[in-house]
Amino acid sequence: MVDQHSTLRAQRRTETQRKIQAHAVRLFTERGYDNTTVTDVAEAAGVSPMTVYRHFPTKEDMVLVDQHGRLVAERIVASSAAQPLVRRIGNALIDSAATLTGASHGDDLTAGKQFLLARLRLMISTPALRAKHLDNHYALQQAIVDALGDDAADPDAAFRAQVAASACLAALHTALVRWAEDDGRTELADVIAKALAAAFGEDTVKPAAGTATSESIGRAER
Repeated sequence: MVDQHSTLRAQRRTETQRKIQAHAVRLFTERGYDNTTVTDVAEAAGVSPMTVYRHFPTKEDMVLVDQHGRLVAERIVASSAAQPLVRRIGNALIDSAATLTGASHGDDLTAGKQFLLARLRLMISTPALRAKHLDNHYALQQAIVDALGDDAADPDAAFRAQVAASACLAALHTALVRWAEDDGRTELADVIAKALAAAFGEDTVKPAAGTATSESIGRAER
């Protein structure tokens, strides 16, 4: 019974957090980030400002908080340690992007491509969010290194993991900016795969679903 109550509380907390974030991103987009207060968000979400702060300690968090780090880490843990680091990390970034941009399910207003696009546009156009996004970048890098587990158990391995993670995230950032500027007309997973291929070579990571490499195109033409 205790576990059931704990699960229900966690579900309600998640639902409240998603509702607050959905209203926050909508208001920031409509009115401007600097012109929207935490009180405005609380009123739109039907909660108190204190509730907003319990879920999002800072105003920036209402845009930046997501499940990306958890998704990437889960996919890295599930991958084979025999694969090169860049392949493990790159494929995790591609797969998690496909999940984040998937269709919304039920009342989850924070799922799907349009919500991610709105958040990315805010990050790109708002100086305070761009600065805070760097902290998220480092947190994601550490989550990746931690997920690699034994690969990062000694100083040299940790250094290699940090370099690989940093390089992959640089390609990811470039892909995200390009995708937002292109209004999401291309699948994000495909843009990330293209960025990783440009940085590390087409054979380094698997192509995203529906993406053809120049080699495969050449074979098809022959």
